[in-house]
Amino acid sequence: MMAGGRATFGIIEYHRRTMKNMRKWIIASLLIATATFAQQTHNQYEPPNGAGAGQKLFAQFAGDWDVVKTFFPIDGKPRVTKGTCKQYMIQDGKFLQSDFVFINDDGTKTTGTGISGFDSKTNRFTTVWYDSHQTTMSIRQSDGTFDGKNIVLWTTPLDTEHPGRKTVARAHLEEDGRVLLHRHFLINERGEERLMIEFRMTRK
Repeated sequence: MMAGGRATFGIIEYHRRTMKNMRKWIIASLLIATATFAQQTHNQYEPPNGAGAGQKLFAQFAGDWDVVKTFFPIDGKPRVTKGTCKQYMIQDGKFLQSDFVFINDDGTKTTGTGISGFDSKTNRFTTVWYDSHQTTMSIRQSDGTFDGKNIVLWTTPLDTEHPGRKTVARAHLEEDGRVLLHRHFLINERGEERLMIEFRMTRK
């Protein structure tokens, strides 16, 4: 009886351990399957896409720059402010971040940051700008045409009921990449453009 009891106990213990290990395996498999399913669902919901022609141009903008900002008022002489800018690629080379520092006439500093992106699926540029001068943010977007060299960005109002003034910004490299020129134009009711701000950036 004792030998038979020990044998029965051994069989029961063996099955208990087997079931315990099987439960652990099932739970682990379910966790892996759930994570895999969630990842697949996210990728299906937001399919990833790689860098395009816009990112290739952004990469040429990367580096340290001296900046001369010229404001052209409707009346009076142009006003010049000098500063610096550091540009670098972020998020695995998909976006360009531009950090500006300007020195004002009274010795104080004004800072600003731009984030520029390019959607290779739509062929559109989108930029976001914010600075220490004001609490609003500005967004500009291209119309989907890109020649590989010139970026043209149109004002995209956040408040569609009060769109504000209409402007367009143009940027391109000059002098074999040593100069980056940004120009902002004001567009009147007749569609005529007037230069308002110029950023002339020279690579250090």
